[in-house]
Amino acid sequence: MVAGTPNQQAPWGSAPRPHVVVLVGEEEFLVARAVEQVTAAVRADEPDAVVTERTGTAVNAGELAELLTPSLFAETAVLVVHSAQDVPAASLPVLEAYLADPTPGSLLVLHHSGGVKGKAVLNAATAVAGARVDCRRLTRNDERIDFVRAEARLNGATISADAAAHVVDAVGTDLRELATVTAQLSLDSGGSIDARMVAAYHRGRAEISGFRVADRAVVGDVPGAIENLRWARSEGLAHVIIADALADGVRTIVRVSSAGTGSANSIAASLGMPPWKVRRAQSQARGWTESGLARALNVVADLNADVKGNAADPDYALERAVWQLARCRRTGH
Repeated sequence: MVAGTPNQQAPWGSAPRPHVVVLVGEEEFLVARAVEQVTAAVRADEPDAVVTERTGTAVNAGELAELLTPSLFAETAVLVVHSAQDVPAASLPVLEAYLADPTPGSLLVLHHSGGVKGKAVLNAATAVAGARVDCRRLTRNDERIDFVRAEARLNGATISADAAAHVVDAVGTDLRELATVTAQLSLDSGGSIDARMVAAYHRGRAEISGFRVADRAVVGDVPGAIENLRWARSEGLAHVIIADALADGVRTIVRVSSAGTGSANSIAASLGMPPWKVRRAQSQARGWTESGLARALNVVADLNADVKGNAADPDYALERAVWQLARCRRTGH
């Protein structure tokens, strides 16, 4: 399968369902979508299939053996192991035994980052896998353009190369957002997407523009946040919408950080958030301290008042808030 190329069907296509599916790479969106495709395909045949997700560090030998064994009621057992390169050494023999002789009525979805660590597990799984999905990160612009064009085909539309380039320029590097935008364009276009349609569409995407500013600001990327901020303002995006997006970004990190440890799915369920948003917040939370987040909450509260009339120059207030958030993240003050 080509990297980043979506597929509505199960990764194994029309072939009989395998016992092992391997996902290789660190692009969270592609990994999440592949897992969704696998579980959807299994549940289409067996609605009562039991699906369990674990991270490699959380896998222990006893639980692993139990999760890979179907129930007495013949329900298919699907186990998704994320970051299998981190499976503890004590659990490896159980995993390797399953790969050598898979249990009937079970399906192991093994995700590996693709690095050197845990390469023996990856090789063993690949040797018996019925499907392998490339989930590597797309680092080049031409790869993202190809991804957008593939997404358009997935949604029954075509998009010209220049229009796809405009989508990438406007949206950025986030594959989930690229997929969402392309799906919407495909729906609105009637089947053929051109550069003019992309430009018109993005003039109306105020909220997404604001969240793109926030996504860069909360990870301390001041140049990226300022660039997106100025672009959003040039497109007429209101100050208050950008301020709200910054506040939402900080509050989401606070909520997810306060939820403690656990899988993204369990935290998402407790907070009422989609799992992808939890995973993004967990990633963005790296580098933040408790005192830094407390100060960041004050920054976005002050910004809210500034853009609603307190500040003489709301554009300056927004840019100052971006710098202040970066300083809060870096120093905690």
